[in-house]
Amino acid sequence: MSDTGGLLPRDFFARAAHEVAPELLGRLLLRREPDGDILLRITEVEAYEGATDPAAHGFRGRTARNATMFGPAGHLYVYWIYGMHHAANLVCGDPDESHGVLVRAGEVLRGHPSVLSRRLTAKRPAELAQGPGRLALALGIDRTLDGTDVCDPGSAVQAHRGSPLPGSQVRSGPRTGVSSAHETPWRFWADGDPTVSAYRRHVPRKRSQRGG
Repeated sequence: MSDTGGLLPRDFFARAAHEVAPELLGRLLLRREPDGDILLRITEVEAYEGATDPAAHGFRGRTARNATMFGPAGHLYVYWIYGMHHAANLVCGDPDESHGVLVRAGEVLRGHPSVLSRRLTAKRPAELAQGPGRLALALGIDRTLDGTDVCDPGSAVQAHRGSPLPGSQVRSGPRTGVSSAHETPWRFWADGDPTVSAYRRHVPRKRSQRGG
């Protein structure tokens, strides 16, 4: 698909998550489905860095749930959170580092009929993939897609080059829902973009609030 700029190479992801994250803004996620493709432009992300990051899923080591995070870069890590929704992460760094970038929001560019059939409560286009749960639902991403190679042209979910956002349009701040004790300005978003989700500070809950 020439309008996507081609697939992102694996070495793009094989770096520290906080380096990859801002460079994902403006890139594209392509979701292939039998009824037609969905194309999404990434507008908001968060970086998480394994064993050095208490807010990361890989901080306490490998489990059956997070095993994809400890594999090669350029794969999709999908998890179910709060018993409510799925979240999509892109694995970064070297194998066993468990670095990842949570894709928090995006603009739907193509495939609106399929997205609207899943996002019946959306009141305006900007809300279709605004927030990680909405984004995963809009793209039909669930645990069956955990481990998908986004650098493979045959995959159901692919990461494409798109048009990276200039540094002057990138903003950063604390990650959403992360305790101030672990606060790091590794949330990145497209300045002024209406699809970006609202920042929410940490509120203690019984269930883990760690990101990708």
